[in-house]
Amino acid sequence: MGQQQKLRVGLVYGGKSGEHEVSLSTAFAVMGALDYEKYEIVPFYITKMGKWRVGELRSAPFHDKAELALESCAGRTVRAMEILFARLDGARGPAHEASCEVDVMFPLLHGTNGEDGTIQGLFEMANVPYVGAGVLASSVGMDKAVMKQVFAHAGLPQCKYVHFIRAGWEHNQADVIAQIENELGYPCFVKPANLGSSVGISKAGNYGELIQAIETALRYDRKIVVEEFVDAREVEVSVLGNDEAQASVPGEIVSSNDFYDYKAKYIDGKSQIVVPAPLDEELLDRLRDMAVQAYRAIDGSGLSRVDFFVRRSDMRIFINEVNTMPGFTPFSMYPLMWKETGIAYSKLLDRLIQLALERYAVKQQLNYESV
Repeated sequence: MGQQQKLRVGLVYGGKSGEHEVSLSTAFAVMGALDYEKYEIVPFYITKMGKWRVGELRSAPFHDKAELALESCAGRTVRAMEILFARLDGARGPAHEASCEVDVMFPLLHGTNGEDGTIQGLFEMANVPYVGAGVLASSVGMDKAVMKQVFAHAGLPQCKYVHFIRAGWEHNQADVIAQIENELGYPCFVKPANLGSSVGISKAGNYGELIQAIETALRYDRKIVVEEFVDAREVEVSVLGNDEAQASVPGEIVSSNDFYDYKAKYIDGKSQIVVPAPLDEELLDRLRDMAVQAYRAIDGSGLSRVDFFVRRSDMRIFINEVNTMPGFTPFSMYPLMWKETGIAYSKLLDRLIQLALERYAVKQQLNYESV
C-alpha cells in the first residue's frame, strides 16, 4: 500500500447487463457497510451502454443511491483506465497523484460483462487484486450449459436438461422441440444460458408456451438451457474462501410466484427467506458438503452461492447452479446465511477483501519464466 494507511478499494458497479439495477442496490449497500477507518473508496460506474465513469476518492459513503451514477464524471473513461492500470508502470507511491492507485478491486457486477470472466480478465491484465471468482470460475459459473457439464464430471446429481444454440433452433426447430418433449416433457423451464437473477426464464406447460419461452430466452442469449420440472424446495448455501472453502448454514426460498423469477426476487416483496432451512441435520450437512464440492469443481475463490432443489417426494438433492456474484445487500440470501452462521455483513466484506489479497499474493509467487 505504499505510504497509505488505509486500503484503497475500487468499487465497480452498474454494467452493460440486464441486472444493472440489481448491481446498483448491491453497490449502495456495500459502500454503506465498509469500515472507513480501514478503507477509502474509488467508485467506478459502468453505464448501461458500457461506458466507464470514475468518481473522486471517498472516505464516506454516498447519501443517496442516485449519486452512484457519477453524473459529474461522465466522459472520464481514460482516467478510469489510467487508475486501473496504474500498477503496471512500477512507479507507485508519491510520484503518482493520490487518486491513481487502487489496492484491490471489488466488482459488484451481476450478469453479462461483470460475472462472466470478462472484467476478471481485465483485472488480471491490470495485475490488480480483485474480490471474487477468477476468470475460469466466473465463466463456468455464468454459462449454465458448461456449468452442468462440469457438475456432471464432478458426480453431482442434477435435473435432466437439454441445451442448444440459436442456429440449432433456427435450422432444426422441430428436432429441438421433439428432443425437449421426449427427454423432459411438460412442464419445463426455459433459460438463457448466460444470465442471472431469473431474467428471461419462463415455465412452459405446453407446445405453444414452449415456443414462446424459447423466443423470449433468445432475446437475452444465443445459448438456451431447458430443464425438466421437479416439484422441489429451493435451498441455497453460501460458500466463502479460496482453496479452503467453508459453507454457511443453508437457507430456503419460499417463492411468492410459480417459481422464483425476477418479480418474486425483486419486485413484489412477498417471497419468504427462511434461514436456516427447516430440514433435518443430516440433509443440511449433505447440502453444505455438496456446495463445497461444486465450488471446488468450478475452481471457485472468494465467494459463491450454490443453489439446490430438494425434491419433495423423497428429499433427494439436485444441484441447480452456482452464482459467483450473488445479490449482496444485507437482505440478500448470501449475507443472511453468513449472518446466521456467525459472520456479520461488514466482517464478511473484510474477509472477502482479505481473500482477494491472499489469492493475489499466491499468484505473484508463480514462476512465469520458461525452464
